[in-house]
Parts: sequence; structure tokens; C-alpha cells
Amino acid sequence: MAKNDVKLIGAWPSPFVLRARIALNVKSVEYEFLQETLGTKSELLLKSNPVHKKIPVLIHNDKPICESLIIVEYIDEAWASGPSILPSDPYDRAIARFWAAYIDEKWFPAMKGIAAATDDEARKAAVGQVAEGLALLEEAFQKISKGKSFFGGDHIGYLDIAFGGLLGWFRVTEGMGGIKLINETKTPGLLKWAEKFAADPAVKDVLPEIEKLTEFSKVIVAKLRAAAASGAK
Repeated sequence: MAKNDVKLIGAWPSPFVLRARIALNVKSVEYEFLQETLGTKSELLLKSNPVHKKIPVLIHNDKPICESLIIVEYIDEAWASGPSILPSDPYDRAIARFWAAYIDEKWFPAMKGIAAATDDEARKAAVGQVAEGLALLEEAFQKISKGKSFFGGDHIGYLDIAFGGLLGWFRVTEGMGGIKLINETKTPGLLKWAEKFAADPAVKDVLPEIEKLTEFSKVIVAKLRAAAASGAK
């Protein structure tokens, strides 16, 4: 399929855009990456996603698809090339979707809470929530992977993309907070998984550089803390 038939509206630092980019790479789909200027919203974005007005948006044959995990599922169904992203078994699919929802609704907000914390008590609470979530995800990985490299088995799958898309921001959070939450002692499975995920051909060329992401994150952290302080008044 020609590259101009597939477009992705996004921005390089976004972990949600990264999910779509990895899924497209897994399926070996050529696409045009339309970078949004941070802090503004293009006319194409507002036209393509008038409800949420957010990235990512996949445009396939002039039809827009929104929301990162919905985009990942669409890519899996629309292109037969490459390995399947979603599990073939209905129960396994349901479990993968359950944990992906947990990551977005519970774990990722807690991770943002570490950066947004304005005092030691709030930061300690957020770190505890993230660590608790990682313990659950470590247990889930051991069960779902069945001893293989990824949640998806021998290759990257839906849950790998859902969790792995956030890996860069997690590393930044660890680095800025002087903490190490994925480690050999408490999460040995996730530690090996993270290394293999980052090195995968579908991931390594689109994963943002940690140093570059760290610099960008300083602006985001300042906004988060300002919002948290404002909300506490």
C-alpha cells in the first residue's frame, strides 16, 4: 500500500502515538508521519478528531481512526501482513484488553503522579502506587507470556505495545526521581522484557531517546506541578 494512503498525525514525545507507530512497524506498513507542532492543533487534527481533538489519529484511505489502542486494533485487523497483534484466543484477547485498560486507567496516572508531586508525602504515595502496579504486571507477565520473551509470546503483541509505548516516559520518571522501580529483585521478568522490547526491530528506531525525552519532560513536569498546586488551593 502506498505511503500516502496511510497517515499518522502525532508528535514524537507522545507515548500514545508511539503505540500506533510500533503497530504499523509490526505490520510493515509504510505511512506518512505528520508531526503536530506542540502547543497547537492543526486544522487536519481538529477535522480528523473533532471530539477529543487529540493525537494520535490514523488516517487510512482518508478515513480517520482515533484513540491509540483502538488504532492498534484497527491496524491488526486492516493489515494481514506481519504477525497478529491481538491474541487469536477470545479469552487471551479479553485478558490483554483488561491489562491494557488497567495500564491506561490506573498505572499511567499514578506514574504521572510521581512527576506532579509537590511534596515528599505525595511523591511517596505515587511511587507506592506505581510499584504496586508493577508487581501486578510482573505477575501478569509470568502468566501471560508462558515463559516466552513478550506478553504476546514470541513476538510483540497488543499488551506489549500498550505497556511498552509508555516505557520511555517511565525511564524518564525513574531518572528524574532517582528511583529504580523495574529491577532484578522485584520485577525480573519485566526487566528482561523491557530490554527485549526496546531492542525489537519494530521499536528501536521509533523509541525516543531518553536524554531528549528528559529535556522535553521538564516542561511537562512544570505544568503538572503547577496544575497540582492550583488544585490543592
